[in-house]
Amino acid sequence: MTTPRTDSQDHARQAAAPVHWKVVIDAADPLAQAEFWGAALGYVVEDHSTLVEGLLAAGALPEEQTVRVRGRAAFRDLAAVRHPEDPVQEGTGTGLGRRLLFQRVPEPKQGKNRLHLDLHPGPEKREAEVVRLTELGAAFVRRVEEPQGTHVVLRDPEGNELCVA
Repeated sequence: MTTPRTDSQDHARQAAAPVHWKVVIDAADPLAQAEFWGAALGYVVEDHSTLVEGLLAAGALPEEQTVRVRGRAAFRDLAAVRHPEDPVQEGTGTGLGRRLLFQRVPEPKQGKNRLHLDLHPGPEKREAEVVRLTELGAAFVRRVEEPQGTHVVLRDPEGNELCVA
């Protein structure tokens, strides 16, 4: 015999269902950040040109909020990267899986990040990955050797910390 569920149990179960999410990162130059992180992670820079062109044609987006990137219309203040195997929403170019969204903000970065990405190429590939990322524009900060492991702290082109383990 099963015990009937209460409304609060049903609500809690619904609230615990997985939700679609993305990490949003403030940036001075979202397009440049998307290029860096796309290359760093092996992700695809999202192509929102169909969405942007549609919004422009409908008069819902002012021309001054757009730019041309590789000959395609793009948002001036937003850019995203997504995992190459994840699905994309038709008509918008928006990724529906693992994704980073960069949004322009007027204020500069201040202080230490409260959130950062750790990249895990493996100990045997760590040094080569650090070299590759610095060639892309990251800056070396320090090497950390602790009992629980070794990692290298870098900063992306806008000063956001990341670790390579």
